[in-house]
Amino acid sequence: MRGIHPTALVDAGAHLAEGVEVGPWCTVGPGVNLAEDVRLVSHVVVQRDTAVGARTVIHPFSVIGGDPQHGGYKGETVRLEIGEDCLIREHSTFNRGTPVGGGVTRIGKGCLFMTGAHVGHDAVVGDNVTFANHATLGGHTEIGDRVFLGGLCAVHQFGRVGPGAIVGGLAAVTRDVIPYGSVWGNHARLHGLNLIGLKRKGYDKAVIRRLLAAYRDLFEGSGTFAERLDAVEAGYADLSEIKEITAFIRADGKRPLCLPGE
Repeated sequence: MRGIHPTALVDAGAHLAEGVEVGPWCTVGPGVNLAEDVRLVSHVVVQRDTAVGARTVIHPFSVIGGDPQHGGYKGETVRLEIGEDCLIREHSTFNRGTPVGGGVTRIGKGCLFMTGAHVGHDAVVGDNVTFANHATLGGHTEIGDRVFLGGLCAVHQFGRVGPGAIVGGLAAVTRDVIPYGSVWGNHARLHGLNLIGLKRKGYDKAVIRRLLAAYRDLFEGSGTFAERLDAVEAGYADLSEIKEITAFIRADGKRPLCLPGE
C-alpha cells in the first residue's frame, strides 16, 4: 500500500488493495473496495458500497458512490462499480443505483471523465467513454463503448447512446442515438455518422463510404422507416457496424430515436 494520509478518514469496513494511495482530506466509507494502485489525489469522497477498478485515479472534490438522487430511495443497500484505468477529474459526481433500477450503477474501463461530469443512478457506461466538462447522464441511461459526450451535454433519463457515437457540446439528448451517430443541438438532432471517430479508429475509406450509403438508405430513402430498416439490414448484412445500428433500433421500440431534421 502506498499509504493513507494522516488527514484522511477510512472506514474500518473499507478494503484497500496493494498500492492504493489515499491523499489528504479524503473520506472512504463502508463497503468501499479500492483495487490495486487506485489513487485518490485529495479531498475525494467515496461515500459507500463502491468498487473502484485498478489504477483508476480520482481528483479533488469528486463525490463517488453518493446516494441516488431519487425520491423513492429509502436507504437500501445499492452499489456503484467503476472499471480499471479510469481517470476522474475534479468535481465529478457518480451516484449508486436504486432498488427499482437493479441496484447498481456500472462504469466500464478506460473512461475519461473531465471536470464536473455526472453519472446518475442505475446508469450503464461502456468502456473507453469520454465525458467532456460537465457532461451529464440522467438515471437509467445506457452509454455504449467509445462514446464521446461533449461539454455541458445532458442525456435524458432512460436514454441510450450507441457505441461509437458522438454527442456535441450543449446538446440536450431526449431521444436515443444510433451507434456511430453524430448528434448535436437543443434538442439534439442526428447530423450523420461520427466520421471523426471512424477515421481515428482506422476505418478504411471504402468501408466508411458504404456506411454512409447505408445511413442514407436508412434515413433518406423511400418507403416507411420500417421498410427501410428491413432493406438496410438485408443489403448491408456484411457490415458489423450496420448490424449494431439495426439491432440497437430494434432493441427498444418504445424509445424515440434522434433523427435527421427533427
